[in-house]
Amino acid sequence: MEQRLSLVTLGVRDLQRSIEFYEALGWQRSMRAAEGVAFFQTLGSAFGLYPVESMHADIGLEPGRTGFGGVVLSHNVREPEDVDRLLAEAAAAGGTLVKAGHEVFWGGVVGYFSDPDGYLWEIAWNPAFPIDTAGNISLPD
Repeated sequence: MEQRLSLVTLGVRDLQRSIEFYEALGWQRSMRAAEGVAFFQTLGSAFGLYPVESMHADIGLEPGRTGFGGVVLSHNVREPEDVDRLLAEAAAAGGTLVKAGHEVFWGGVVGYFSDPDGYLWEIAWNPAFPIDTAGNISLPD
């Protein structure tokens, strides 16, 4: 198996509300003709939104809860001050501030918000993970 993450899809309660939230963050939707699902092209991968009931049916799972399930989505930024700026943008778009930007023991700055379905996002500035001009992070050896 190649070391690649191609698509992250969140099961959401209200597809239109979730589309509007991510578009309010400035994300541009791809494949607008696709019905009942939404996709956003991201750097090196894609991000999807799919009704949670449909996701459960497709997989063959009993309906369950959404939100925090031990997974946090992370968005790294180029400068420490970008953390608070993006947290404010997320709150203005309808997200919920979970934890304000703050310095952490490893020398970075992080903060958290949740989207309308309770999925947690970490906004992080990590001096050990430089971001290239294309927007990709580089992990040290």
